[in-house]
Amino acid sequence: MATTTTSQTTDTTSSQPQVAASTLDFLLIELVPLAQRIATDLHARDTALLSSSLERNMTLNTSTLAPSAPTTTLSTEGLAPHDSTSSSEDHSAIQESTLHRLDTLGYRVGLGLIEKLSAQSARPTTPLDMIKFICKDLWQVVFRKQIDNLKTNHRGTFVLTDNKFMALGRMSVDRGRGPRGTEEALGAAQPFLYFPCGIIRGALSAFGLNVTVHAETSELPQAIFQIRTVGSKP
Repeated sequence: MATTTTSQTTDTTSSQPQVAASTLDFLLIELVPLAQRIATDLHARDTALLSSSLERNMTLNTSTLAPSAPTTTLSTEGLAPHDSTSSSEDHSAIQESTLHRLDTLGYRVGLGLIEKLSAQSARPTTPLDMIKFICKDLWQVVFRKQIDNLKTNHRGTFVLTDNKFMALGRMSVDRGRGPRGTEEALGAAQPFLYFPCGIIRGALSAFGLNVTVHAETSELPQAIFQIRTVGSKP
């Protein structure tokens, strides 16, 4: 896989930020908790509506029974069990909704940024040039630095490495807990990578390139983004 190390350059767009740096930092930090709260509230609302609908249907069913018909005791047990399985399913649903929301928000931001950044200049036309635009221009505007390393297999797969990714910069590992502490810290960091994944996907979509984006971190604050064009082979 070929390797490209991006060089640090400055343009007039990135040197004149329109938002205070600290404001963007706070936004990136708060995005994940905010998305989690929204997903939790919406899930609770949907669960309450479903429970209310079930109870209303049961009431209607019992009221239509003929007087001579044998009575049947109806129970809601099992419809919405409050056991460990139900709690696990609720948690999974909330987590999936949270991550989808973060990716979607990032996608919309990526689309808008490309419309803004490329309004006065020619857009890149090849996949590699599009990725380089992400690494240099887009990353500089959003995260105030360029991607540290770009690798490609020249078959539609690109790996971008940010050694000091802003959204993970304030996180740390509790070394006193050993491997368990590392595992928990990396797990807590993972949701913060969905928003930038969405930004990349949205930006490349604005260029006309359909991709899938996956990110992971194995050592804080490093973040690795794998971009694969749809239809490409690993």
